[in-house]
Amino acid sequence: MGYDKKMMDIAFRQAQLAYSAGEVPIGAVVCRNGEVVARAKNAREKTQSAIGHAELIAIKKACEKLKSWRLDDCELYVTVEPCLMCLGAAMNARIPIVYFGAFDYNGSVKRLVGDDSFNALNANVKLIKAEGEERCAKILTEFFSARRVKSKNL
Repeated sequence: MGYDKKMMDIAFRQAQLAYSAGEVPIGAVVCRNGEVVARAKNAREKTQSAIGHAELIAIKKACEKLKSWRLDDCELYVTVEPCLMCLGAAMNARIPIVYFGAFDYNGSVKRLVGDDSFNALNANVKLIKAEGEERCAKILTEFFSARRVKSKNL
């Protein structure tokens, strides 16, 4: 296990698809041994569900595909730092490493907890910021800038 830029590329593509669908542009990938197990994009608007986060959808798909709630041999790649709910889901699924592309300055788990290694629910999850992933922050900035302009023009 180790950072795989190809997996973040796939997560970023999911973020682009979310953007095109009018969703907050966040994408996620669950992988195992360098192979994609599941991928997802944000779908809160489409599903009208507060839990339509990319990470939760990808984790659910991975559990279904692998026929196990334990994903202890998998990694999660997400374009934005996971919220507390999504990090909790990764912990529950026993995912040992979560790589993310951009900090979430509004709901930063790292800022709340002050660490990058979380121990709870009899699980250890390491949260790692992927270096060189400025595009993940840029797509969010573009999305919210366009949304502000649109709401001003209404």
